[in-house]
Amino acid sequence: MARLKLGVLGSGAGSNMQSIVDAIDAGTLDAEIRIVLADVQDAKILDRAKRRSIPCRYLDCAPWKTKLEGPAEDRCIEILRSAGVDTVVLAGFMRIVKPKLLAAFPNRVVNIHPAILPAFPGVHSWTQALDYGCKVAGVTVHFVDAGTDSGPILVQKTVPVMEDDTPDTLHARIQVQEHIAYPEALNIIATGKYRIEGRRVRIG
Repeated sequence: MARLKLGVLGSGAGSNMQSIVDAIDAGTLDAEIRIVLADVQDAKILDRAKRRSIPCRYLDCAPWKTKLEGPAEDRCIEILRSAGVDTVVLAGFMRIVKPKLLAAFPNRVVNIHPAILPAFPGVHSWTQALDYGCKVAGVTVHFVDAGTDSGPILVQKTVPVMEDDTPDTLHARIQVQEHIAYPEALNIIATGKYRIEGRRVRIG
């Protein structure tokens, strides 16, 4: 098992990054976070990183609003490589990553999505699940490809939808499972005991 050298990209509070830090501290995940990048200057994920003395910085992605492309993408790749990153973790990163980053870290860019993919890709998936009348929701950790939430799946966790659920209550329960699923998926990568066959990840 090789220790993962993680680069984390985020836009918000960083609770999924925190779950990874907690797993590392507990000795249940053999990894180190080499760099944290945020596309929002005052993102709380940067505060979390600073409190743990994890190198971190703001990544200006202008002029794009919803994607990481152009000079910003080049800077991101340079920063990640300079930090010695081998696995890129998207932790609430609210931008579409583009082919250049994926090519720089082939089959080593990972995302977490609050739905049982392929159902409900995109934003506010828990609200989509409620509106659709689903009895089960959940979370997916997957490798990132050129599509939207369409890459090979590593781990999925399910969450029952309650009759009195609101988007907020359902999302809160999904987040509990997110914090279990992400370290579990990274452990699979760390062991190297998996292979990607087309759209499938075979584990073991």
